[in-house]
Amino acid sequence: MNYQYQDKGERQAVLRKLRRLVVKVGSNLVRENPAVRTAELIGRLAALRSRGIEVILVTSGAIPLGMSILERTTRPKDMAKVQALAALGQCYLMRHYENACEAHGFHCAQLLLTAADLQNRDRNLHVTACLRALLEEGVLPVINENDSVSVEQIKIGDNDTLAAMVATMLGADLTVLLTTIDGFHENEKPDGPLGQRISVIRELDDRLLAMAGTTDGNPYSTGGMVTKLHAASICTTGGHALAIVDGHDFNDLERFLDGEDCGTLFLQPSLTHPMRSWQRFLAFFSEPAGTLILDAGAADAVTNRNKSLLPGGLLGASGTFRKGDAVRLVGPDRTEIARGVVNFSYEELARICGAKTTELATRLGHPVENTEVVHKDHLVIIK
Repeated sequence: MNYQYQDKGERQAVLRKLRRLVVKVGSNLVRENPAVRTAELIGRLAALRSRGIEVILVTSGAIPLGMSILERTTRPKDMAKVQALAALGQCYLMRHYENACEAHGFHCAQLLLTAADLQNRDRNLHVTACLRALLEEGVLPVINENDSVSVEQIKIGDNDTLAAMVATMLGADLTVLLTTIDGFHENEKPDGPLGQRISVIRELDDRLLAMAGTTDGNPYSTGGMVTKLHAASICTTGGHALAIVDGHDFNDLERFLDGEDCGTLFLQPSLTHPMRSWQRFLAFFSEPAGTLILDAGAADAVTNRNKSLLPGGLLGASGTFRKGDAVRLVGPDRTEIARGVVNFSYEELARICGAKTTELATRLGHPVENTEVVHKDHLVIIK
């Protein structure tokens, strides 16, 4: 079984190397009495900072706070009105955070991000550099999705995913999602009665994913357990742990970080080395320009035997990619198993699909320098 009901030293193993922490707080935890709640949260984060831990905060709450200011009880369906609520609420949210930070002798800085900021390599690097500079100055980065300008094409969608992406960009040691439930519970029927709390999850599998419900139906939030498991998948694949912790009492964050068996801890694979920065970008942020379909032998060679992808293992390709673009690699069942940088254009691959390496020059009509479709050094496994 890939999970257990009691901690057996796993928390301490993660916490011993904790130097950089991403904390995400959900809308429902700061929506009511935001001045008091943000002050309580910042008090806990200040205590962690005093231990020498670098802290990054990802916060929801701008739209719900905008609704409260305008005395709205129902989230509007019109996009422009939602964006207006976000713009209004964000000012008040940051005012509360800055007041709370100043009370503890430091400042916070706001970053509002869209998916485009993360998917473009140059912008991704600039965001990462900015965050590192803020941490070096002792400033608390406070991050939210830029809901006042986001539309479907550039929307991240939820702050659980955003927190995981920020943690992956920075190579954080741990991500903690503060939410309205005390952890992930065993549950054979999605949205059914909750079973026993699971303390440690070693690997996400189909059974665990099936236990997750969807959103909680609350008009003030957009996340749910599904988004938290998605965030856990990003973090653990990237090489660091994630935890779900009850945020009704922000002291529970410190209790978890003191090693108490509360919440649910998702462990990174013990045999997986942390990804390098280019691998993290390729796996989690790049927008693939096409898809390569591998036969069973090639899929096994790429995922299990650290081999490059050769033309003979290709069943087909789709997209409008050029040499040097990022592409998805999928198995015969069309499940994505890896991403990589392709050495041929779509038009060239259409002519050499399934060919032996000795046939490439003849089929293409010119000498071929690199016979690998995707070299193993420019490929990252995401299965």
